[in-house]
Amino acid sequence: MDYVIEMLNIRKEFPGIVANDDITLQVQKGEIHALLGENGAGKSTLMNVLFGLYKPEKGSIKVNGKEVNIEDPNVANELGIGMVHQHFMLVDTFTVTENIVLGSEPSKAGTVDIKAAEKEVQALSEKYGLNVDATAKIRDISVGMQQRVEILKTLYRGAEILILDEPTAVLTPQEIKELIQIMQDLVKEGKSIILITHKLKEIMQVCDKCTIIRKGKGIGTVDVNETNPTELASLMVGREVNFKTDKTPGSPTETALSIKDLRVKDSRGVEMVKGLNLDVRKGEILGIAGVDGNGQTELVEALTGLKKSSSGQVSLNNNSIYNLEPRKVTEAGVAHIPQDRHKHGLLLDFPIGENMVLQNYYMEPNSKNGILNFKKIYEKARSLIKEYDVRTPDEYTKARALSGGNQQKAIIAREVDRSPDLLIAAQPTRGLDVGAIEFIHSKLIEERDKQRAVLLVSFELDEIMNVSDRIAVMFDGQIIAEVKPEETDEQELGLLMAGRKSEKRGEA
Repeated sequence: MDYVIEMLNIRKEFPGIVANDDITLQVQKGEIHALLGENGAGKSTLMNVLFGLYKPEKGSIKVNGKEVNIEDPNVANELGIGMVHQHFMLVDTFTVTENIVLGSEPSKAGTVDIKAAEKEVQALSEKYGLNVDATAKIRDISVGMQQRVEILKTLYRGAEILILDEPTAVLTPQEIKELIQIMQDLVKEGKSIILITHKLKEIMQVCDKCTIIRKGKGIGTVDVNETNPTELASLMVGREVNFKTDKTPGSPTETALSIKDLRVKDSRGVEMVKGLNLDVRKGEILGIAGVDGNGQTELVEALTGLKKSSSGQVSLNNNSIYNLEPRKVTEAGVAHIPQDRHKHGLLLDFPIGENMVLQNYYMEPNSKNGILNFKKIYEKARSLIKEYDVRTPDEYTKARALSGGNQQKAIIAREVDRSPDLLIAAQPTRGLDVGAIEFIHSKLIEERDKQRAVLLVSFELDEIMNVSDRIAVMFDGQIIAEVKPEETDEQELGLLMAGRKSEKRGEA
């Protein structure tokens, strides 16, 4: 059989950890091949070996049947391999074209011929139906568009094999749909795609084959049309996974969080939260459903002290927390799982143990008279790492070295361990695998069952429907409807999220 890529018996080690242990991956021409595994299973490491960013300790790589030595990404590019990384490698202040041609600029009389480059980029964009504006600045375009720029960058360099690393982790449902179409178009043009993911729905929708990695070892390759999500999930985590969240009905009591006529502007001075009213009771999970960009981010930032509101009232247990500093909000009994774990959740170059006390490092027993007690800090970190199954070589490992799922578990351990009155969880499972999602959902429900109030903000409809006791739909900066999960469906919620009328409920 003819393979475009063969990675045979690859072994890659880092200090104290074997990331890839004798893994074989074989990809045929013109197929979309999924690489499936939990966070930290070794998927990105394997692809970084293929792209020349890492050198394997053992194993060989063949491209189109010929053994090759991929010493660096330039060699990978010459062999027709392009990679779109999970965290985009784009210069914000440059235009789309300047980013795409960076390092291989066309020149005319010794200067960069940007006009010729723009024409070429625009033609490529049209050929593959990417609809990218070649002259736009990166900082002015959406995340979904930035990803298309990354794809164009690989195509501009002549890529025949594209590696897409968790491409849908940061996309809205509409952008995911468009990306799937783009992938199908690329394959029709004769390209081959390796898709690193742990979203089973997308594998079933778009992939031909799926290779599963578990804890650094290859488990096997399956034909997608001969499998199902349940089988894939258990191959990935090594046990049966429960897709439906187990929870008994909540027993909510009095109001914990009360928001009245809240107004919040974004960094450009545009009002994003427009007179919002909302209550969250003790002993319930209130899910906020909505399409990204309808004021959810600004609402969460205002509630947690990261942004000042322009007017309104916010109280927790009848005490005002309106426009308090973040530390005062925390001390009032609010915990926050932020939607951007790198920006607001962790100090990436600090050890994971120290990250676990960021909210209370200045309190006893973590410090006394302003002096940190590292013995106590790391003792506490060890117990949290164990309780929350944070997979890390040890508590001294830098947060940056952990996989996304384990970084998220560390944040949740820190926030939940403080027994908050209100837990605000913003996109708590974004980019995580089914095993980690199941764990995080169970923790949210545990908090609810301890009579805490939980505010869940998510773009994942499955998550909102599965975990919430009550759903508030946010559109254009306001709550336009409140529904119970058992009395609605995804179609109705989708209509409400678009600000449209629902037959059951009249005008949204």
